[in-house]
Amino acid sequence: MSTVTLSAPATSDDLLRRTLRLDGWGTGAFGVLMLAGAVPLRDPLGLPTSWSVPFGIAMLGGALALLLIAGYPAISPRHAGGVVVVNSVSVLGLLVLPFTGLLDLTGFGVVFFLVGAVVVAVFAALESAGLRRITEATADQAG
Repeated sequence: MSTVTLSAPATSDDLLRRTLRLDGWGTGAFGVLMLAGAVPLRDPLGLPTSWSVPFGIAMLGGALALLLIAGYPAISPRHAGGVVVVNSVSVLGLLVLPFTGLLDLTGFGVVFFLVGAVVVAVFAALESAGLRRITEATADQAG
């Protein structure tokens, strides 16, 4: 006897929706880590709590926004584009901040920021690809 599994057909926003959800949950978890680990991570990273606490709070707000956008029945290209822009600006900040001298980061702190930049860049690229898919699908339906 064989089993047949039926699944719903893939929609044009599957990649974008899944990436937004993963980005949202990851951002939220990282925000909690930044808040809960503000004091214990201060010395290993060289990141003052006066920076890690606002970062953590901002990340929790961003996580809520990402999850809200991902939960819409139809994802707005404008909202998705905003996510790509914010993530792209975040990547630039994560790449530049360790080398400005503004923070006295340890070697581990520099690596921490650079790895964060790579992770956010991956999310931005996937969300950009998902945005292209939904705009192409919209154009195909209109044309």
